[in-house]
Amino acid sequence: MIDALGSVGSLLLVGGTSDIAVATARRYLQERPLRVVLAARDSPRRAAVAEELTGLGATVEVLTFEAEHLDDPAGLVAAAAAGGDVDVAVVAVGQLGDQEALADDPVAAARLARVNYEAPVAVGTALAAHMRRQGHGVIVALSSVAGERARRSNYVYGSTKAGMDAFFSGLGDALHGSGVSVLVVRPGFVRSRMTEGLPEAPLATTPEAVAEAIVDGVRSGRHTVWVPGAFRVVMSGLRHLPRPLFRRLSI
Repeated sequence: MIDALGSVGSLLLVGGTSDIAVATARRYLQERPLRVVLAARDSPRRAAVAEELTGLGATVEVLTFEAEHLDDPAGLVAAAAAGGDVDVAVVAVGQLGDQEALADDPVAAARLARVNYEAPVAVGTALAAHMRRQGHGVIVALSSVAGERARRSNYVYGSTKAGMDAFFSGLGDALHGSGVSVLVVRPGFVRSRMTEGLPEAPLATTPEAVAEAIVDGVRSGRHTVWVPGAFRVVMSGLRHLPRPLFRRLSI
């Protein structure tokens, strides 16, 4: 259970080797030891993350999660909860993709949609059902400002995040009053392994800053956070910009 001071006792990381997911676990471990369930692809990176978090005081359980081949999301959640209640679940599944390549490859575009939208929807549905039964919990969904309005430079990725964002926002409304809540997190450009080698965008942030926003958002019971917060105003302007003007932007 999350205690009266907002400290978390257990954390499920779905897509748990993402830089933001790992930074979130590190941030929570600054407050107290906790149980961390690391659901990720079997890889050296997963082993390294498990070792690091164990060294920081976590009791780590490892599950295999393949976003492209997710056959039993309910089974995944049940396995994560076998050792106790899940207080906070961070759904950190996502790939950026190469827009230029995706534009000419329908199979790759569909694969990205499966990873960025279908898998989070399946996991989110299973998490919601389980947390309703346990009577508490917070689902943290890592969305993106890219989902606010798809831009030509990354419209496939942006569209997947738009769908994912809409699903979790609606799920949060559906769960209202159940003891379970959803926090949708909308970062901008994050300096991470996913964006390595790309030109840095304005208002760039770090995994640690996103993790801090997640912890603060969960503790304060918020339903949406923007990282950095200025993006709320920026994206509101872009969302309402007339299309002829929007198309002139080099974004």
